Amino acid sequence: MIYADVIIDISHEKVDRSFQYRVPEKFEKEIRVGMVVSIPFGNSDHERKGYVIGLSDQARFDLQRMKEIRGVCSGEETTESKLIALAAWMREYYGSTMIQALKTVLPVQEKIKAKEKRTICLAVARPEAEELAAQLEKGRCKARARLLRALLEEGNLDYTTASRELGTNAGVLKPLLNDGIIRVENNEIYRMPSDIKTLSAEKVQELSADQHKAAEQIQKEWEKPSPRPVLLYGVTGSGKTQVYMKLIEQVIAEGKEAIVLIPEIALTYQTVRRFYGRFGDKVSVLNSKLSQGERYDQFKRAKRGEIQVMVGPRSALFTPFSHLGLIIIDEEHEQTYKSENSPRYHARETAVKRASMEGARVILGSATPSLESYSRAMSGEYALVKLDARYGERPLPDVSIVDLREELKAGNRSVLSRKLKDAVSERLKRGEQTMLFLNRRGYAGFVSCRSCGHVMKCPHCDVSLSEHNNGRLVCHYCGYEQPRARQCPICGSPYIGGFKAGTQQIEQVLAKTFPEARILRMDYDTTRNKGSYEKILSAFADHEADILVGTQMIVKGHDFPLVTLVGVIAADLSLNAADYRCAERTFQLLTQAVGRSGRGIRKGEAVIQTYHPEHYSIKASAVQDYEAFYQEEMGYRTLMDYPPSAHMLSVLAFGEDEQLLTKGMEYIAKFIRRVYSGNDLHIIGPAYASVSKVNDVYRKVIYLKHTDFKILNTIKDKIEKYIEINSGFRKLYIQFDFS
Repeated sequence: MIYADVIIDISHEKVDRSFQYRVPEKFEKEIRVGMVVSIPFGNSDHERKGYVIGLSDQARFDLQRMKEIRGVCSGEETTESKLIALAAWMREYYGSTMIQALKTVLPVQEKIKAKEKRTICLAVARPEAEELAAQLEKGRCKARARLLRALLEEGNLDYTTASRELGTNAGVLKPLLNDGIIRVENNEIYRMPSDIKTLSAEKVQELSADQHKAAEQIQKEWEKPSPRPVLLYGVTGSGKTQVYMKLIEQVIAEGKEAIVLIPEIALTYQTVRRFYGRFGDKVSVLNSKLSQGERYDQFKRAKRGEIQVMVGPRSALFTPFSHLGLIIIDEEHEQTYKSENSPRYHARETAVKRASMEGARVILGSATPSLESYSRAMSGEYALVKLDARYGERPLPDVSIVDLREELKAGNRSVLSRKLKDAVSERLKRGEQTMLFLNRRGYAGFVSCRSCGHVMKCPHCDVSLSEHNNGRLVCHYCGYEQPRARQCPICGSPYIGGFKAGTQQIEQVLAKTFPEARILRMDYDTTRNKGSYEKILSAFADHEADILVGTQMIVKGHDFPLVTLVGVIAADLSLNAADYRCAERTFQLLTQAVGRSGRGIRKGEAVIQTYHPEHYSIKASAVQDYEAFYQEEMGYRTLMDYPPSAHMLSVLAFGEDEQLLTKGMEYIAKFIRRVYSGNDLHIIGPAYASVSKVNDVYRKVIYLKHTDFKILNTIKDKIEKYIEINSGFRKLYIQFDFS
């Protein structure tokens, strides 16, 4: 006997509640997760439609009281059923509860009341209305007469305006409504994001020969019976967005819709402006700054087929389009495409799965592809299309690497090297713009020597040690600890410590060094309010500032023709993060940052300040040589069994009781060794997570590495069952994270 878990109402705040039904034998072969089924519901057994969210051979309730599914609506596949099927895959693939997966994919978490506009209209001919108005004016019905005169003059009146300016209330309206003199119309109106309402169309550029070739290669792949995801690898400034728009035109012409994912809210302004210039009202936008009502209305527009293109971050992947034709993931290498909440899904794999389920295509675009995507392209799993030159044959910027050790020897202790200071001064004289980038996100407190550049690293893991408040240096991969160094173990210098700098301090240094410069700062503090991204970026685009200083959000995807200088304050902040991806992240950030310079007709320049000028990621980013970096980094990943050479599963546990957490994770580690005896599985930990305690909740992690993803997935499934049947884990919260 098969039993189905069914949710009755996709009104989202009730999605936690499911009901179990028996599946008749005649439906056992065709029923599947996501299907629409007809079921008896309530005391009266009134027939309702619901969605299957799970199938099991175990009954949770008394069989005598359990009702039976009446019918399977196999021809009624809806947008919701497709998303529920996707949620079921995410629950199985990434590990989570079905409820967590459903709340991720269903577009709105609670019911939002539709916004309506009420309009007062005349329901009789003008002569009759004029005669009645004259009669009312002679009597004591001045308010009704005033309303009729206004309607005769304006035609229709907004209900709110009539109430505010004419003193119209229910007592005034009721007699006129009852006599059929007027009528009140209720029309639903959408709450539109400010990104859309304030946009002006941007000029559409013609495709270059290289862009035409790239688009044709992608279209040729789409003609195959089973088209592969396409990795569009194009150098910074090559015009990938224009290729996207060309392909979206084809998708819209086919009567289908497109989702365009972007990694940062900061990119919304320019990206939406470009798409709006091409597609107008067919475009909408999502981001975390929207109100619940605005998000609700945009999803409603998408479901009703009133828009064909949705632009937004990771959550836009679940836009309820009914005829999805294309998913584009721009800057596909970005970390923000990975969810930090359960299920810890990656937008890349989830997009590929949704596309395969709905017959859509996928394009991944980047100037610095993730190693995972590029290795799949090398193996033939993805199709690879390249744009090797900038749009309009513009040259890449000239890049200088400044050794900060030499700056210290020369007596310069400023955050600005002499080279960068002179370059900024030159731009101010020429009326050009400068962007200064400080990579503060993900800063984990690494410790380095200011004299020789040596970084304190774990002797077992080849990642930097992180400085904790108790004065200890800790490895967040294996748990190794050592006391904080008072002098450099290599050169003996006392100038050793964590790098401490922020955008605000840099802004102050710039104001003091260049008092004539107009400076804008873009970081978390300056972009908290709604619309702040757009204000800062539009001000810089209009040349209301000479220098823009900020964090990662300023170096991704932006196109400012007057920017001819980019300065990277400290490349080592990302290079020395306690993460095996630190070299990859550094290369990507520096390449993206360098690529912001010289995108107009003027030649660009970039200055990279670092304590490790010889590092392969920095040298490769300076000349924008992705292939050289890929070969070097893949050699390291293969040696250390890191993804994509192998697969890795992180088992993350959280708990308020540190002893219980430690004991629980030790039991899980022993269980893993018991269920998998092969020597090809590498187990690291349990160890404290990179942030070991937050709000009095302790965190620990176990890392598993294997070349076969299926083996890790099987181990994950067994751990889930082990946790479920052991009550000792009920006070612990456990997540799974694949990479």
